[in-house]
Amino acid sequence: MAGHFEIIDAPDGGFRVRLLDGTGTLVATSVKYPTKQAAVAGISYTREIAGTGLIRDMSRGGHGEIIIPKSRHGHATVRINSHTRFPAADRQAHSR
Repeated sequence: MAGHFEIIDAPDGGFRVRLLDGTGTLVATSVKYPTKQAAVAGISYTREIAGTGLIRDMSRGGHGEIIIPKSRHGHATVRINSHTRFPAADRQAHSR
């Protein structure tokens, strides 16, 4: 389900970017950019972050822990701690 970005006019001048999922549902709206070129640069930066960015739990009780989400390949959700093991990484190391 591919989504897309839309550059829209901000009501008070400038531009905003909307991120929509494959069904057209709004997922996120950006800060205001002064130009379309800046909005496109913001989209590019967002793509980089989205592909590699960590998820930090800053909710009440989350204590800023980093969460590894359950992947499409069935890996378990874990919190990163000094004693956390990563089974997929262990399997790769043993297969070499």
